[in-house]
Amino acid sequence: MNPLKKTAQAAFLLLTLFAKVPVWGQTENLIRKQLDTYRNQSLQEKLFVHVDRSFYVAGELMWFKINYVDGTFHQPLSLSKVAYLEVFDKENRPVLQTKVALADGSGNGSLFLPTTLGSGNYLVRAYTNWMKNTDPDYFFEKPVTIVNTFRKLELPVLKDSLAYDVQFFAEGGNLVRNLPGVLAFKMVGIAGKGVDLQGVVLDQNNDTVVRFKPLKFGMGRFALTPAEGKQYRAVLTDAVGKTFTRPLPAVQEQGYTMQVEEQGQDQLRVTVKTTVPSASLVYLLIHTRMAAIRADEQGLRDNSVSFLIDKKTLGEGISHLTVFDASRKPVCERLYFKRPERRLTIDAKLTSGALSTREKAVFDVTTQDETGKSALTDLSVAVYRLDSLQPAESGDILSYLLLTSDLRGGVESPDYYFRPTGAEVNEVTDNLMLTQGWRRFRWETVLQTDRLAEAHLPEVNGHFIRGKVIHPGTGQPGYNISSYLSVPGKHILLYGSRSDKEGRIHFEMKEFFGPKDLVVQLNPKDSLFRIELQSPFHDRFSASRLPVFDFPTALKEPLLARSIPMQVQNAYYRENLSRYRLPQVDSVAFYGVPDEKYRLDDFTRFPVMEEVFREYVPGVMARKRRDGYVISLLDTPHKQFFEGSPLALLDGVPIFNMNKVMEIDPRKVQRLDVMTRRYIVGPLVFDGIISFTTYKGDLAGYRPDAKALLADYEGLQIPRDFYTPRYDTPQRSGSRMPDLRNLLHWVPTLKTDGQGKGQLEFYTSDEEGTYRFMINGITADGRAGSRQGTFEVTKMIK
Repeated sequence: MNPLKKTAQAAFLLLTLFAKVPVWGQTENLIRKQLDTYRNQSLQEKLFVHVDRSFYVAGELMWFKINYVDGTFHQPLSLSKVAYLEVFDKENRPVLQTKVALADGSGNGSLFLPTTLGSGNYLVRAYTNWMKNTDPDYFFEKPVTIVNTFRKLELPVLKDSLAYDVQFFAEGGNLVRNLPGVLAFKMVGIAGKGVDLQGVVLDQNNDTVVRFKPLKFGMGRFALTPAEGKQYRAVLTDAVGKTFTRPLPAVQEQGYTMQVEEQGQDQLRVTVKTTVPSASLVYLLIHTRMAAIRADEQGLRDNSVSFLIDKKTLGEGISHLTVFDASRKPVCERLYFKRPERRLTIDAKLTSGALSTREKAVFDVTTQDETGKSALTDLSVAVYRLDSLQPAESGDILSYLLLTSDLRGGVESPDYYFRPTGAEVNEVTDNLMLTQGWRRFRWETVLQTDRLAEAHLPEVNGHFIRGKVIHPGTGQPGYNISSYLSVPGKHILLYGSRSDKEGRIHFEMKEFFGPKDLVVQLNPKDSLFRIELQSPFHDRFSASRLPVFDFPTALKEPLLARSIPMQVQNAYYRENLSRYRLPQVDSVAFYGVPDEKYRLDDFTRFPVMEEVFREYVPGVMARKRRDGYVISLLDTPHKQFFEGSPLALLDGVPIFNMNKVMEIDPRKVQRLDVMTRRYIVGPLVFDGIISFTTYKGDLAGYRPDAKALLADYEGLQIPRDFYTPRYDTPQRSGSRMPDLRNLLHWVPTLKTDGQGKGQLEFYTSDEEGTYRFMINGITADGRAGSRQGTFEVTKMIK
């Protein structure tokens, strides 16, 4: 078995062992078993990205923190080691892309927003390689606004206000003739926000059946029993009196309906009705993110049945209620949201007193669970100046994990649904459940008996570089062809792969950071084929649509006030803004400690390589024959020479022609390593290794074969240090260097201790005004929470 697949399966097995949850129910039916099997075989991952702000001007830095958790219990994961983060424009074109290292459930990085970007709304999305197996709607997405102050602001011509998106959704999924039902609706305007339209349902005779209007966020519901021989349509009217018509969902002549109602404080009643003559019993299956599974079955009486559900058996967040008929076919589906009781409370207090410019700010941060017990927490913190450009923050880690990550499409004001319970909040929340569908999986996939292998494996050790071996003439894939990927340099890195029946190859790049020069080549015996590298970024997109960009002229002055500090930062602090923390990587060559190591400066210098081997490298035998040189290595354990040729490397680049090896100028070689035993690189086996390292690691003039693929490739992002000046001495405080920072502080990782305490320290800038801090955090057991607040900074009196 492929070692990578074994690693992934072992990780899945470990996860399912510690993630067992109580499963109860009187009927051990096949549906529940299939769902349980699907969950155990298909680990769900989630990413939440804390972006420092949601409004930028081109030329600023976007800072971000990625929280990586499992999709069921929201506990930090350590399976995937790479996350992909992209910024898209309104046409789904990627304008920025980066790869971020994940470790212990998180990762962080930054993106410089170049002045080549046009002004507009953009979408930030993030995912792992394993998440590519799911619908892109499941990726993390967040809209941001970027304005380029160096270009003329060209605003799109707004379309007619009648460009409303109005959709209707039958509770349970079906409208059935002569059965009472509930229709939920959602009305969205051109800005992507809910709108308040007046509506009426008319039949084919233009008789009014029911009037309706939204409760909040453009959402609402009304009851409708489709009568025999009736056809229906909805007529809507906007605030200026313009009307338009929208169709209602089709009415089924036979089928099933379901209704979910609150039964007191502690129970739900699920009522199922049908007009199918042969219907005898139905199954109800309930789960919360594929856990806390309950299955029940009941026989129909008078074509109706009711189930009572104890709310305590439901998990927190969104639960999935599905009705199956006697043949175990899903016929109705409904979502229900349970507000969380387990949550993280974050408190942040300014302990340094009133603040003026260029003064030290100290915040004491405490984290507790819902019982008041201290909680060790991983926090991320952004502190920035409030202005009329920056919208109110929305979409924290709690609302994302428990709500928006499990719904299709954008959710307006997700924090609203976590307010203290009340009649209106409950009804608005249920309207949301009725109008936005589940996106985790499809029942057809769960109920499949023979599931196909996943196309994308988790990157458990490092980034995958993928490619394909093809015949340039026919375009046919090359099968079972050996390929080599090397990174020229003094740190010897080599990766091997063998193509499958589709010609696919992949290289697992461990600790692969920053921009690299790659050399990818085939063995000369396979010279009829060529290699194409594939992009690691996903080429499918969600159904999300960015709102139309509109920038009021009244914000011209605030925009100028934001642009000047950006230019000052780039002019005076460019060096400080470009400080990076090089990650600690293993500098040992991929083959480890060599059996023989020769530093050529320690020996007599010879002008040709043949003399070097003959005089002081006894384990290497070079013989010249009619068709060229043959090099053999001594198999030390067996005290005889290998029959095959060794793997010869120059600064990590394979050289297959032994004549080329003998042409290497020894005076440019600093070190020679020899492995005098058989060595395995991925699926490839070699009769020993001879590795030459030049003084500069630049191949010393050697040019790889003309058919080799040379590529510039960006590895994992090298972390950038967040720069903040310190005014801890009179000289620094009195510096004439301008400090016009808008983002005062960014901390991607702030850990609270065993008492749930942490401290945040930074210095204010020269800009007075109101500042906001935004904190997101999660504990090891999956409790999530956030906190935001404001404080004032006044002008320093000299």
